[in-house]
Amino acid sequence: MRYTQIPSLLFIKNRKNFTSKMEANSIAIFTSNDVMPNNADDVMGFSQNNDLFYLSGIDQEESILVLYPDAALPENREILFVKETSDLIKIWEGDKLTKEQAYEVSGVKNVKWLQDFELTLQYMAFEADTFYLGHNEHKKTLTAEMLTQQDRMISFCKEKYPLHNYKRGATITRELRQIKSDEEISLMQKAADISVGSFKRVLKAVKPGMLEYELEAELTYELIRKGAKRNAFMPIVASGANACALHYNTNDSICKDGDMVLMDFGVCYANYNSDTTRCFPVNGKFSKRQKEVYNAVLHCLKEGSKLLKPGAVSAEYEKQMAILVEEQLIKLGVLNIEKVKKQDPDKPLYKKYFMHGTAHHIGLDVHDVGLYTRPFEAGMVLTCEPGIYIAEEGIGCRLENDYLITENGNLNLTADMPIEIEEIEAIMNT
Repeated sequence: MRYTQIPSLLFIKNRKNFTSKMEANSIAIFTSNDVMPNNADDVMGFSQNNDLFYLSGIDQEESILVLYPDAALPENREILFVKETSDLIKIWEGDKLTKEQAYEVSGVKNVKWLQDFELTLQYMAFEADTFYLGHNEHKKTLTAEMLTQQDRMISFCKEKYPLHNYKRGATITRELRQIKSDEEISLMQKAADISVGSFKRVLKAVKPGMLEYELEAELTYELIRKGAKRNAFMPIVASGANACALHYNTNDSICKDGDMVLMDFGVCYANYNSDTTRCFPVNGKFSKRQKEVYNAVLHCLKEGSKLLKPGAVSAEYEKQMAILVEEQLIKLGVLNIEKVKKQDPDKPLYKKYFMHGTAHHIGLDVHDVGLYTRPFEAGMVLTCEPGIYIAEEGIGCRLENDYLITENGNLNLTADMPIEIEEIEAIMNT
């Protein structure tokens, strides 16, 4: 693995927390993600199911975790099923986890080969009353015709055990995963630290005439060199007017002298993620107008991030952020204060220049699971990312940090990433 092995105590603790919330005499089943096909005989890079990883630390395909805390036999209260390797698999794909290695990673003592799953489950299923099954339940989940491993497991269980009760494992994991443990925070801090070096490398490399994807290459080189698993998501490297498209990521335009670049990127380290956005001038010097817009967004970030504290509610926080941005748009001369006073409250004028939310949970997923009706609590990690996009001027600016909610406010995990204009210009011109 690319990252230092995470102590199994974390996953033992996570499983204990999960099983404490299960109904009596119930079984929970979590499966790994599929290896997705690309073209011909090629496949996409494997990405583990995050609930399975959260509960086991297993980062390998074709794995299943079964939890049955009320099982009559103690050895059946936690069972991990992994793919049995062979000399042929080793030749073509390399080493896979042995039973001993799977135990060392997960702390699950009873490790079996995957082919033993169905018979093992059958021995226990009719003693249980309820199944908790895993599924991807994020509100922005993209549906597809292809059934996932989770879909197939649900179909299998309901066909074979139709008279059992069925519950959603995700309702428990989304509650648990919102509060990060000290171990998880350390991993997220590592991801954030790697992102700092990657950003500084880009600042030193950029010059007029470069293509956006050349900056993406500099970014990716540094984060992989420092041990990151991958980019947390496809980076946005948007120069000039491209920055006004929120999810622009073709990254194929020329970075022109006088333009500003918006770079939204994240680092995935040990499956935990960072998510940051910075803006910088292609030629190393912000123009007067770029400074005005940049400082307006920076003001919103500094003031808005203070609202990320225990007890705050997402909906009210977002309203306060919108007020901050609206005030800055008036100061920039983009909005007319008299028209703002007369605006339709259901169609606020700021929406033309600021059209997205500013705080999302982050962790094993970049947009991590959890309910936004739940007030913020110590241990949650959220982004703060205000932005202003003035398409008619070809300027788009967004600034984003990652904040750990603490008992007394919050801690900026990305505090070391340059953000002040003077600091950015100094790095670019040394």
